[in-house]
Amino acid sequence: MTQFRKFIDYIKAYTKYVDFPLLLSYVALVLIGLVMIYSASMVAATRGTLTGGRPVAASYFYIRQLFTIIVSFGLVFFMAYFMSIQIIKNKRVQQFSIATIMILLLITRLFGQEVNGATSWLNLGFMQLQTSEFLKIVVIIYLAYIYDKKDNLDKMSADIIAPLILVGVCAGLVFLQNDSGSTLLIMMIIGCIFLYSGIAFKAMIKMAGLVLASSVLIMLGKFLITGSFLAAHQKQRFEVLANPFKDEAGAGYHLSNSLMAIGNGGIFGKGLGNGVMKLGYLPEPHTDFIFAVIAEELGLVGVIVIISLLFFIVYKGLMYAALADTIFYKLICVGVASYIGIQTFINLGGISGLIPLTGVPLPFLSYGGSSMLSLSIAVGLLLMAAKDVKKKSMES
Repeated sequence: MTQFRKFIDYIKAYTKYVDFPLLLSYVALVLIGLVMIYSASMVAATRGTLTGGRPVAASYFYIRQLFTIIVSFGLVFFMAYFMSIQIIKNKRVQQFSIATIMILLLITRLFGQEVNGATSWLNLGFMQLQTSEFLKIVVIIYLAYIYDKKDNLDKMSADIIAPLILVGVCAGLVFLQNDSGSTLLIMMIIGCIFLYSGIAFKAMIKMAGLVLASSVLIMLGKFLITGSFLAAHQKQRFEVLANPFKDEAGAGYHLSNSLMAIGNGGIFGKGLGNGVMKLGYLPEPHTDFIFAVIAEELGLVGVIVIISLLFFIVYKGLMYAALADTIFYKLICVGVASYIGIQTFINLGGISGLIPLTGVPLPFLSYGGSSMLSLSIAVGLLLMAAKDVKKKSMES
């Protein structure tokens, strides 16, 4: 009984450093997303539009996402209240993470299922696993761990190059899956961590040249394997960017309908469940285009709420990066902030016609088990890092 009381006292003392506004923002976004997934998918699900012509219950996608959310909530709360981020500074944990993700990426490249032109899914029976989603987490924790241990960061050296080559190979495997959106996001996360790592400017310039050369080699490798630098669906996305309404029924179908959905919403929207564009006009209303459904049904007011909550989480990550006194904590926080912030930009930029559509989901709101789990782990890492940063800040 005495040991149990000591454990409870320890938990109480440690949980006072949990960032509740950050945790509540995450919970709010996920729950809003769950409601919008039901609204976006209920009609199409009963028609079988989203399940290959097989009609299912209106709550089909809602129930599946709810299960993932329950697991994600349990994971995030456990990480926030009972775990220390020091656990990922273990060498064996890092080696296991890298080895596991590389094996999964290789298996996906060889035996993965094709969805929307990208061979990036593994069928595990009980769920479809998108391995590239978890590479984002591995990249963050691996680079934070490596660069925290290195002192020789003022010149071009093996200490700088070797980790980037390793994660670059992983990103190359994702690119070979024809998943350009995830590849771009992973490379941008790596870039943000690299810029914040304290590496000398001259070394950064040299590394930028190396990355450019490596990217060219990867592109050439893909050309030799597939006969093309870009898949047919990727070429179309660039072609329709300038004027999606020129081929509204063909290549510009996705983007033109997304823009119409956003424009239909006005200030207050048509009301929850009353959207029209989700009824067969938006091809993936519950995943990549869920923000268009939100804009149509909740209007500008709903859009501002969603973007504000996402911005708040990114801001918290950058804030804790500035307050942290070690490279490890700084890079964890920057990595998570860049992951969420860049993915939000890529999704919103795609559905609004600012950049080509990439198939990248909107963080916390789009349907998808792999994405939800990966993003939840990222938030858990940020909450774990925030506890230690706040504790050190309050004690000093």
